[in-house]
Amino acid sequence: MKSLIPTGAETARPFLPAKDFALSKRFYEALGFTKLLDGDVAIFQIGASSFILQNYFQQEWAGNFMMQLMVDDLDAWWTHIVSLDLPARFGVSAPKPPAMQPWGLRIAYLVDPSGILWHVAQRRPGAKHDE
Repeated sequence: MKSLIPTGAETARPFLPAKDFALSKRFYEALGFTKLLDGDVAIFQIGASSFILQNYFQQEWAGNFMMQLMVDDLDAWWTHIVSLDLPARFGVSAPKPPAMQPWGLRIAYLVDPSGILWHVAQRRPGAKHDE
């Protein structure tokens, strides 16, 4: 007999590593994420999405970890990202400006203080999987 899958307000939240927990928290707050919890872990939210930042770091994991942030206006986000001067403030590599990728998404790239690569991607009208 097949059981019914419970449904409701389920949310999946990834755990992100932090090499320097305090620096990473400041980085995400500067980007515009809202810190919902600040304790042994920190929970950050933007829009309907959130993640758990943990005070734990493993180079191989962080260096291969990627996150995608789908946005309605990538140009506005790019202006915001550039205005933050992330390399000077957080010691990260310079963000890469928006460009169309071969797979059809226009993306800007930035790296957090732990080496996590963020894809900030322009949402495509009518593409249900971009919502």
